[in-house]
Amino acid sequence: MDFGLVLQTDPPASRVVSLMKRAERSGFSHGWTFDSAVLWQEPFVIYSQILANTQSLKVGPMVTNPGTRTWEVTASTFATLNDMFGNRTVCGIGRGDSAMRVAGRKPNTLARISEAMKVIRALGSGREADLGGGTVVRFPWIKPGAELPVWMAAYGPKALKMTGEEADGFILQLADLYLTEYMVKAVKDAAVAAGRDPSEVKICVAAPAYVTEDDSPEALAHAREQCRWFGGMVGNHVADLVSKYGEHSAAVPDELTEYIKAREGYDYSHHGRADNPDTQFVPDEIVDRFCVIGPVEKHIEKLNALRELGVDQFAVYDMHDAQEAVIDAYGSSVIPAVNNS
Repeated sequence: MDFGLVLQTDPPASRVVSLMKRAERSGFSHGWTFDSAVLWQEPFVIYSQILANTQSLKVGPMVTNPGTRTWEVTASTFATLNDMFGNRTVCGIGRGDSAMRVAGRKPNTLARISEAMKVIRALGSGREADLGGGTVVRFPWIKPGAELPVWMAAYGPKALKMTGEEADGFILQLADLYLTEYMVKAVKDAAVAAGRDPSEVKICVAAPAYVTEDDSPEALAHAREQCRWFGGMVGNHVADLVSKYGEHSAAVPDELTEYIKAREGYDYSHHGRADNPDTQFVPDEIVDRFCVIGPVEKHIEKLNALRELGVDQFAVYDMHDAQEAVIDAYGSSVIPAVNNS
């Protein structure tokens, strides 16, 4: 199993670079960041420094979207990084929850994501692409062998189907075993129905991880408080699904939608942060299901279970008060145990 580290691009950028270097030394293969232009610093500028200061770490956004940059600019940025440092980027893409809403716009439609993925992948790999209206372009400076995989974030049935049909990878932002099995199956089934080899679609589960010294009530309570923000973040996507499909729908499992009944609102100024005041509605059970918390043994146990469900990468959301400690614990104990079992 591969391991990724996910960070927000809070200043100073030097700290983001430092944590990514630490992650590579600890056995992580991927470095991901949020991409929301108003809330955080520009990730692609920071990727250049991460790539320059690491040997093989692959980087990318979790996730960018097709609305805040034109598609040829996104593709050119990835392709430039790959030309400078080798094929070491992945384009994670989604609807643009925070990036679009904070800027006063609606998240992108699936149709727009589909078009963007085709254009960004083609241009980033040195092929021609139609930018719309018959304007076909190609980057003349791309060398042979360039490639740009595009991984799509999804929760709802139509997005899962599109991911299986079109994306190179699936980003699932929760670590619940039941929902992972349900959604991975939906993606793989869609890939098969589209005539694809389902093993070609990489599966990446992303969630907060918090390693505790023991499983005492005090230690687990603190870990839950540090990770509760994640249920609120996921709740934004779930609320969209409920408004589209209804509270109880065969299209979306109740295991995903039940917990947001007490949700009252969401302030993006606290997005993805441990001190988010808008996430008190998230119960302990959801934190335990959606995240990976507890002593090292519990992490190993859950990650092995995820691997059995077909997960190729676990990406650690490292937004809490123990950033270095979690990277180090994974490097010394979790990653070796999972990959040598």
